[in-house]
Amino acid sequence: MQRCQERAPRKPPKSNPLRENLRLARQLLGGTLPTRVAKSLETLSNDFNFSLSNGELQFINSRWYVTHTGLLGLARRKRCSGIHVEAVDSLCDSGANRFVLKATVFPSKGSSGFVGYGDADPSNVSSLVRGAEMRVAETRAVNRALRKAYGIGICSVEEIGTIPSPTEKLPPQNANGNGNGIGPKVRDRLCQIIRQHKLDPELVKAYAVDFCGTKTLRDASREQVENFVQQLADWAEKDRNALVCQLNSYAHPKQAVVA
Repeated sequence: MQRCQERAPRKPPKSNPLRENLRLARQLLGGTLPTRVAKSLETLSNDFNFSLSNGELQFINSRWYVTHTGLLGLARRKRCSGIHVEAVDSLCDSGANRFVLKATVFPSKGSSGFVGYGDADPSNVSSLVRGAEMRVAETRAVNRALRKAYGIGICSVEEIGTIPSPTEKLPPQNANGNGNGIGPKVRDRLCQIIRQHKLDPELVKAYAVDFCGTKTLRDASREQVENFVQQLADWAEKDRNALVCQLNSYAHPKQAVVA
C-alpha cells in the first residue's frame, strides 16, 4: 500500500512592485519612460522594494525622490535595530527657530551606527510649517541617516528646502502657538486644494488621519494638519496622478451584493 505524502505548501513569492511602478510611471509621464528614468525606477524597485502607489517615491523635476514613508518602510522590512536622535546644541538657536539635529541609525544590534544631520529654519521650510522647524530638522536627519545605512543615493523629498517668496503672507497663529484642530485659514486652503485638483474629500480626510497618526482629524495638532496640507499642495502641483494613486489606496473595496 502506497502512502500519500503531503506536499509542503509553497511559500508565496516575494512581492516586487517593479511592474506596478512602471505602469504607474508611464501613466504619470504620459507614455514611454526615458531610459535613465526607467533604469533608476527599476533599481529602486528591485533593490529596495519601494512602491510608487504607496507614496514611497515621488517624481520631481525629472528625478525620483524617496519619501520619509518609504525610508521608514524600508527600515521596518530590514528589521532596523533602532534610531537615536539628538539636538546639536551648539548649532541650534531656538530664538531664531533654527535647529540642527543628529540622527544615528543602527541597522543591526552589532552596528556602530550611521549618522545623518538635518537642519531647518524659516528660510528653508514652507510658511505653513513655521514653528515646526525642529520636527522638520528631525525628519531630515533621520532620512539622511537611513539613506546612508541602506545605501540609497537619491535624495529624500523632505530634505528639499522650500524657499518662500518675499511677498508670501504667514498664516496667523494662536496666542499659545499650538492650538488643536483645523483653523479657518487652513481649512480654506485644504478645500481650495481639493477643488482645484478635483480630489475626493473623503479619501483626502482618510489620508490626513493616517498622515497625522491620530484616530480622527480632530485629534491632530494644528502643526500636524498644516504639515499635511503643505505636502498635499506640493504633491498635487508636482505630480497629481501619483497623489491620486496614494489617495485611492485609502478607498475601501465595495462589498459584493448577494442576490
